[in-house]
Amino acid sequence: MIVLKSAREIEVMRRANVIVAEILQQLKETVGPGVTTLDLDRIAEELTYKKHAKPAFKGYTVGGRVHPYSLCTSVNEEVVHGMPSKRVLKEGDILGMDFGVIVDGFYGDAAVTVAVGQVSEAAEHLMQVTRDSLYRGIDELREGKRLGDLSSAIQTMVEDAGFSVVREFVGHGIGKKLHEEPPIPNYGEPGRGPRLMEGMVLAIEPMVNAGNPEVELKEDGWTAVTKDRSLTAHFEHSVAITKNGPDILSRL
Repeated sequence: MIVLKSAREIEVMRRANVIVAEILQQLKETVGPGVTTLDLDRIAEELTYKKHAKPAFKGYTVGGRVHPYSLCTSVNEEVVHGMPSKRVLKEGDILGMDFGVIVDGFYGDAAVTVAVGQVSEAAEHLMQVTRDSLYRGIDELREGKRLGDLSSAIQTMVEDAGFSVVREFVGHGIGKKLHEEPPIPNYGEPGRGPRLMEGMVLAIEPMVNAGNPEVELKEDGWTAVTKDRSLTAHFEHSVAITKNGPDILSRL
């Protein structure tokens, strides 16, 4: 069931998502050669508590597996759900950071992919297309349209650039739960799927591979990597649908 949010609930979600955006911005400024992904997780968690919020991912359970960190850090060929570790970031890496918090019972969730120092033109292009496809999809979040309009818009932009869309992981509704209905694929046909309505809040998150779309899980049971080990990028915003169009909650 798709849960529509009231104006008051959306404002609480905005508070949560602004905290996510602020912390991601501070993490972006910290990322550089020599930093470990565990350093970034520690900073994210400390900032969360300073802002009187709770980490959304730490303790999150899927299929009996408990996520042990506050931040997901995915490097190079890691698509999503990467585990922070003592891995040291190096010049030329790209790093996906997915982060969420809970404020007054509501979730905020967003993700960015950033360059570590100077990166290749190919990596820059992949990140730019992924970021642009996110905003292209968000532009479809208008009352009366269908979910497939968003999915198709993202897929078309990505594939026109010569990249591929991950199929195994999708966006989602968000509210009092981190993952609510409906699932939001980054591929599909226009005019299909649930009709978009005012009060829906959706986490839109294209995951885009430089190579083939197939992914597989690492031994930790969380980290998804590209099967062909090509580079991948991930961007996400939580967005409310209003009578005036999309309202990006996770924007500074």
